Amino acid sequence: MKAVVLAAGKGTRLRPLTENKPKGLVEVDGAPILTHCFERLAGLSVDELVVVVGYRKQDIIDHYGDEFDGIPITYTHQREQKGLAHALLTVESHIDGDFILMLGDNVFHANLQDVVSRQQKDHADAVFLTEAVPYEEASRYGVCVTNGDSEITEVVEKPEDPPSNVAMTGFYTFSPAIFHACHLVQPSDRGEYEISDAIDLLIQSGRTIDALHMDGWRVDVGYPEDRDEAERRLQEISS
Repeated sequence: MKAVVLAAGKGTRLRPLTENKPKGLVEVDGAPILTHCFERLAGLSVDELVVVVGYRKQDIIDHYGDEFDGIPITYTHQREQKGLAHALLTVESHIDGDFILMLGDNVFHANLQDVVSRQQKDHADAVFLTEAVPYEEASRYGVCVTNGDSEITEVVEKPEDPPSNVAMTGFYTFSPAIFHACHLVQPSDRGEYEISDAIDLLIQSGRTIDALHMDGWRVDVGYPEDRDEAERRLQEISS
């Protein structure tokens, strides 16, 4: 299975850490965020890393070259940061089957293999790793509504009034059907092509998306204090 990693953003909320480098190269516990992502994906025995770059893309390409730990890397370029669905379409020609999608600003210590195994076993349209977050923080994330069978029935991106506190963690598996949905997405009120809107189109078309609860933790490195928290947790593991 191939793994797509989205790493095109500017990381403006991470300033001053991103003044002179892209978000993915900000170091956490002595290694760039993207290195932590790639290491977790290498542990899942992926065949290829397809990395979407944009802001200061050459810094990332120069740092990693054309492979990581023996896994070939292909780069695609998101010329304008117009949302995750827009970024995902840049990899469409490189994907020919089920694939992993990881947001390249997360540090995970969680059951990622369970998500991949569910996708492979059930041939699902998608499987999402989710976590329960405090309601007062849910508006920071894309949140899901699930039914009694742990199937996702609705996804809302950064809602002012969250319909649930079940958040998407930034780790997914998809079938290629997601690309058709991304082509149909219209710009949101934020002016972006949202992955949550593409997911809702999949749901409306009758496709099944499973939610798998996260066993472990992840840190979304959006602010400098998040970097510090991820570093503290990683050091706890290694000590």
